[in-house]
Amino acid sequence: MDIKRKLRVALLAGGKSGEREVSLNGAKGVAEALDSEKFEVRQYDPATDLGALVADASGIDFAFILLHGLLGEDGTVQGLLELLGIPYQGSGVLGSALAMDKNLAKEIYRLHGLPVADWEMVDERGGSMAAELIERLGLPLVVKPLCQGSSIGMTIAHTIEELDRGIMVALAHDSRVMVEQFIAGREITAGVLGNDVPVALPLIEIIPGEEYAFFDYTAKYKPGATREICPAALDEGLAARAQQYGVAAHRALQLRGYSRTDMILTKEGKFVLLETNTIPGMTATSLFPQAAAAYGFPFPALLETLIELGMQKK
Repeated sequence: MDIKRKLRVALLAGGKSGEREVSLNGAKGVAEALDSEKFEVRQYDPATDLGALVADASGIDFAFILLHGLLGEDGTVQGLLELLGIPYQGSGVLGSALAMDKNLAKEIYRLHGLPVADWEMVDERGGSMAAELIERLGLPLVVKPLCQGSSIGMTIAHTIEELDRGIMVALAHDSRVMVEQFIAGREITAGVLGNDVPVALPLIEIIPGEEYAFFDYTAKYKPGATREICPAALDEGLAARAQQYGVAAHRALQLRGYSRTDMILTKEGKFVLLETNTIPGMTATSLFPQAAAAYGFPFPALLETLIELGMQKK
């Protein structure tokens, strides 16, 4: 990056979502990895420091958003930065909001011919719909809050009783709940990097330990709980198709900078898209940085690339 002085970077981390600690842990690694000869980094926590961020806006060159979930990954902080005239990495208000709403994202996937599992939306009355949901969708079913990340509030129901309980668990995190068909298979994640011409990164296969029913919050963040194989051991044709789906999802949701789309590869050799993350985890060992490293971008270079892509929007 060709700059005459240090770029003043506001690192936004913490926030009010259930992924606060994940955000703070990621920010620590980002702050350490950014070259102190090129960047002057100051950290702001939107839970407490929004006033300071607004007051300092004229002296900020760039914002690096390390927020996950609501009030950070959903377009709200992006909108504030737009109003303040501060460029930032990743997707804008619209793309962030679309990807965060799992129902809208799946509707858009479907409109673009991308494969998804059948699903239904329920609200606080959903408990009385359990039998009807099973009749329409079958069992097992995945139950998750509409706008949460890191599998917070997510369960898998194998019986009507588990579905009732799962809906109640999800409703504790969101007023709307997605109930979708469970798709068995290998979990694959496809990272994408770029603005107008996004490129697909090497795929990663995610294999939670046998004690985990799925890639839940603990499996995601407990050291050693999950094996991550990068690049995923897929034949060339399957790998190319998964990467194409990742890029197609990125474009369909109007995303920029980077994204990571999770999908299931069934035993029949078909992919089913789950969701797209617009601010993937950013520790050096997180999934997206692993894929970027396999592509040729070590962690510090990846961060600088994301900043350069964000500055292009300015």
